[in-house]
Amino acid sequence: MSGNNQESRWRESLRRTWSAFRRGVGLAQPAKQAGMGAICHAQGTTFRVWAPHAQRVTVSGDFNNWSRERDPLVSEKNGYWSASISKAQAGDQYKYVIHSKSSTLMRNDPYAREIDKQRGNSIIRETSSIKRELPPPWMAPWNELVIYELHVGTFYGARDDHPGGFSYVIEKLPYLRALGINAIEIMPIAEFIGDYSWGYNPSQPFAVTQVYGGPGVFRNLVQQAHKEGIAVIVDVVYNHFGPQDLDLWQFDGWQQDGKGGIYFYNDWRSTTPWGDTRPDYGREEVRQYIRDNALMWMEEYGVDGLRWDATSYIRNVHGNEGDPGGDIEEGWGLLRWVNDEINARQPWFLNIAEDLRNNDMVTTPTPENGAGFDSQWDAGFVHPIRAAIIAAEDEQRDMVAVTSALQSQYSGDVFQRIVYTESHDEIANGKSRVPEEIAPGNANTLFARQRSTLGAALVFTAPGIPMIFQGQEFLEDGWFDDHDPLDWSKEEKYAGIKTLYKDLIELRRDCGGFSRGLTGQNLEITHLDNEQKLIAYRRWELGGAADDVVIVANFANRTHEAYELPFPADGTWRLRLNSGSQLYDAELPQTAAGDLEVEGNRASVAIGPYSVLIYSQDGLVV
Repeated sequence: MSGNNQESRWRESLRRTWSAFRRGVGLAQPAKQAGMGAICHAQGTTFRVWAPHAQRVTVSGDFNNWSRERDPLVSEKNGYWSASISKAQAGDQYKYVIHSKSSTLMRNDPYAREIDKQRGNSIIRETSSIKRELPPPWMAPWNELVIYELHVGTFYGARDDHPGGFSYVIEKLPYLRALGINAIEIMPIAEFIGDYSWGYNPSQPFAVTQVYGGPGVFRNLVQQAHKEGIAVIVDVVYNHFGPQDLDLWQFDGWQQDGKGGIYFYNDWRSTTPWGDTRPDYGREEVRQYIRDNALMWMEEYGVDGLRWDATSYIRNVHGNEGDPGGDIEEGWGLLRWVNDEINARQPWFLNIAEDLRNNDMVTTPTPENGAGFDSQWDAGFVHPIRAAIIAAEDEQRDMVAVTSALQSQYSGDVFQRIVYTESHDEIANGKSRVPEEIAPGNANTLFARQRSTLGAALVFTAPGIPMIFQGQEFLEDGWFDDHDPLDWSKEEKYAGIKTLYKDLIELRRDCGGFSRGLTGQNLEITHLDNEQKLIAYRRWELGGAADDVVIVANFANRTHEAYELPFPADGTWRLRLNSGSQLYDAELPQTAAGDLEVEGNRASVAIGPYSVLIYSQDGLVV
């Protein structure tokens, strides 16, 4: 959306009344107790669980010496069971005991906010919502966002042979702020089996993993990020759960055909590439479970956005377009419902879909029958741009495909897409970091440095919300591995490349007041030379001095001393950035690139191999 529309939406949001998260504290009648899980209140803790096939349910924990019979829950006659236990307090560990005809099952609470990794029990935690001041929202305008994706376990490196944690990310927040980052996107942090994981195998979706520090330290991370002017976006996984160490599996003992029971489809729709654990989006209680989880991140931790993993597998069994036989209509309905709920509470909240099927309907508003996401990862950008910069020979670079990637958008709004050349998916599973793909085993070579930063320059000058992956700014190599922490020594070794990223981000955010066009909706390809592998394009919001930005990108290993190009207006055009400058890398060839005097809307530029020039004019923006 445009900056003006975004601002209007925020003004409207400030007139909205906060909707409290339904948790019902301290009510006398357990059957009327709103909310799920273990809910602390003045008289103790109310437990509420959904187990429609149980004959009896009890709760066992520290508060009753782990008796399996002492504290029964009362049936609410609708599959729910609840009871208020006066001795149960925050910090106590517990489990539900599900009594059925044929078995007695010890189960962790599906709504548990924390799991003890050592003992494998649920932990009672106070779930009071964070009281956030209005105004302002923490999220910057979406047309000024720069996202930094990170994996908590490897971001700041391993210490004492233990995965990194939230506290280490907190230490690096000033570094990210100085780089110009104003949003971090954190790979999933819900509890998973073991100590190492990407996070896309959640065993307890409501529990923040103790491996990284648990819920309290994560809440502190969010608060500290906000103090640094950095929004926090969290990855969530609703296309499947687990599949390992999954208490939700056959939770109350019921199942069909050996499948997952009440939380899952029990037919052909259960199967996903990650396990036989697709949630049953048509069951009211499961839909509520996913909705409650999404709202928890927003209202209990104060995060500013969610990135939904593999939404194509929520709306289609096979994750395919053009497969109506595999469509999951209730999955579409779930996406619309949750997005509407979030927008009603916090309109500035950023909901991102990782759909990767180039489907406009994913980010089409729900009144127009779309899924209602605010933005989506753009496969139409990352794949052609990576192909162009990774290709071994210049002749293999397709400038038509590159310009098509620059012009891609969804539903007429360029900020409905996230643009990037590296993400956790693009640098693993048989793929590597861009420098590594360019020069396997020699990612620090000159060609690898030049072409990887060429790709970065396109990310920050293309229409859309730019995103980079941890360490990309200092030429991290190899592929993503949850056992392999970042090599922070490269921050100093490649300080010039980090400075290039910083300068690109400053231009992208118009920090100097002369590149507003990079925050705008508009793009025009002004030159395409597929033989010389050189393109030029104009970015603007309103147009004119200090708004119009011209980008020249050379995708070939050749220097041009005087390449004639069109410009939007006559006069002086300042060279704001030259990615081929020796300021960023002493080994780069020297060129005569500099400011231009444009006459007749034409000028000749000097540009080095595999580099990008960014021009704009001085002037007041009205």
